[in-house]
Order: sequence, then structure tokens, then C-alpha cells
Amino acid sequence: MTGGFVIAIDGPAGTGKSTVARRVAQALDAGYLDTGAMYRIVTLAVLKAAVDPTDDAAVAALLPQLDFDSPTNAGPQRHSLAGTEVGTDIRGPAVTLAVTPVSANPAVRAWLLDRQRLLARSGRMVVEGRDIGTVVVPDADLKVYLTADAEERARRRHRQNAALVGGPAGDAGADLAAVVTDLHRRDTKDASRTHAPLQAAADAVVVDSSELAVEETVARVLALAAERGIR
Repeated sequence: MTGGFVIAIDGPAGTGKSTVARRVAQALDAGYLDTGAMYRIVTLAVLKAAVDPTDDAAVAALLPQLDFDSPTNAGPQRHSLAGTEVGTDIRGPAVTLAVTPVSANPAVRAWLLDRQRLLARSGRMVVEGRDIGTVVVPDADLKVYLTADAEERARRRHRQNAALVGGPAGDAGADLAAVVTDLHRRDTKDASRTHAPLQAAADAVVVDSSELAVEETVARVLALAAERGIR
């Protein structure tokens, strides 16, 4: 397949979606879209405006004012809000805590959907999120649902969080317990929300990465892509 294509990679937090999707995109000379970053930028804007993330109407009223970038390069990405770089801020604990109610807001999901679809269908694209294969691009050429057991996902997210703040990446202690609690909270909320709940598309290939290194997971997705003529 030398023309355009869409590979949808969905799954819960901590499965390595971003890393895998980015590396698959690089291997296929394709673009990469992180839809989760979009929800995080909206959440950051909500917090900066001192709006209650759980107030659906107030959050919806803020949307027309927002101006932010949605990069699609497969290398390091620069995320900006109103012209200011916010790549670190959107990964911080305040946004992580507030992004669940914001992303469950039907107005937010509807507002972002057209942008997500336009970018997803802009050429050769690998798109990752939680509803890509079910809602955003239900006709994607390949749908992958990436999963891993809860403990492994918590360890991965804990290491990622530690790397962001430059701290130790050990797997023990209260910080890890907090990550386990937070992932369980997000899993429950994402899977039970009314609009675009987290779930595997009926025709998605489920890839369990619990015992796979990143390189092995990437190779698995690339093999699935090759079976569909995507090279």
C-alpha cells in the first residue's frame, strides 16, 4: 500500500500506545497523531481558565476560544496552547487528574472529532487513543487494541512519570501505589462513560504487551500492517 492508510491503535493508559504508535509511524514513514494530547490540552486550558472540569456546560462554553496545535510528525512533537509551548504541562499531575471528566464531556468529544478525523485521513497515518477504531476512524485499514495486565501498566506509567520529573524510576513505594489507584480510576471511568467508551473494536486485533518489549510490540504491529499490504 503506497498511498494513504490509517492504523488505529487504542487501549488503556500505560500500555505503551504512544511509544509503539510513534515507532510504527517512523518505520512506515507515516504521520503520528496522539489524540490523548488533544484532550490534555483542552484540560489544561480548562484549568488555566479556573473552570470546573466536571462542569460540562462551562467547559463547553470555553471551547470556541481555544487555539492549539495538533502536530502529526513522528519525531519529537511540540504542543502549544495559544502560542505557548505546553508539552510538559499537559503531562503533569493536575492535568492527569482532570482529563478524565473533560474527555468524557460530549461537547469536547464532538468538538475534537472533526479535527481528529481530518488529520487521521490526511495521508499515511498512525493514530492512537481510546476510540480511534470505534469512533474516529471506524474504517481504519488496521485496528489494534493494545493491552497489558494492570500491574505492568502501573509500573510502566510510574517509570514514565519519574522520567518526566527527572526522579528515580523504581517500582516500589507509595508513588507506585498511587499510580495503580489512578489507572484503575481512569480505566473504570473510560470504559463506563456514555459517549465513546474505551473498548476494542469488533474487528480489532488485540495485542497483549504484558511480556513484550517495546521492540517486540512494534514488530507485532508492523507484521499485522504488512499482512494488510501496509509497508
